[in-house]
Amino acid sequence: MIRDITLGQYYQAESIIHRLDPRVKMIGTLIYIITLFIFNTFLGFAFAALCLFGIVRTSKVPFKFIVKGLKPIFFIIIFTFVLNMFMIRGEVLVKFWIFEITKEGLREAMIMAIRLILLILGSSMLTLATKPINLTDGIERLLSPFKKIGFPAHEIAMMTTIALRFIPTLLEETDKIMKAQQARGADFETGNILHRAKQMIPILVPLFISAFRIAQDMAMAMEARCYRGGENRTRMKEMKYEKRDGIAAVAIVLFLCSGIVVRIFS
Repeated sequence: MIRDITLGQYYQAESIIHRLDPRVKMIGTLIYIITLFIFNTFLGFAFAALCLFGIVRTSKVPFKFIVKGLKPIFFIIIFTFVLNMFMIRGEVLVKFWIFEITKEGLREAMIMAIRLILLILGSSMLTLATKPINLTDGIERLLSPFKKIGFPAHEIAMMTTIALRFIPTLLEETDKIMKAQQARGADFETGNILHRAKQMIPILVPLFISAFRIAQDMAMAMEARCYRGGENRTRMKEMKYEKRDGIAAVAIVLFLCSGIVVRIFS
């Protein structure tokens, strides 16, 4: 399950989505997330899912590769679904003991589950179709207007990208440590919650040590290359908007307007 997490991973492919300016993709992802919270009907979510499916097909990223990122959060989706189903009052459909399933609760539970699924799938496309270095430059350029008030745009962008970049690395380290502990007789599958929590200690300690080692190696590598961030830093490839970025921006605006129209008439 640890290897199923797709957040922070980059999928190499030759597509127009991969070649888009990272600023356009980040703004598009933000608008997509906002639109998901604007929708409150199944028609709206069907429209968002259709648009997302088209983006996935255009990006040439295998749909199975994206869907497997839902496995680690499957428990959260089920928990949210059950919580909304039983906690919202309304027209009672099924009643047993002290629990009631209402029509409004079932509808809200389904909407919340669909919203979470589309949110994870859509946000995963940002990192799957954008290289970490391009993501850093895009975040920095978007935050650059705040430099006038002393906001450390470059440092924030670098820390954000490093955090996303090393999620797969730390997950891989966790998988190796778990397999090594299981080979020594550790059991992570049986017992109650308290017992399983205690069994995680042999994983957390070496994982923290490995994380500090990776951070130190990275810091030494950046110093060896005379890395200096912030002002006067040059780039080998400067970002610039092209025709395809303008077309994508128009498509994003149309998606937002369509979402508002669907919300109003539904």
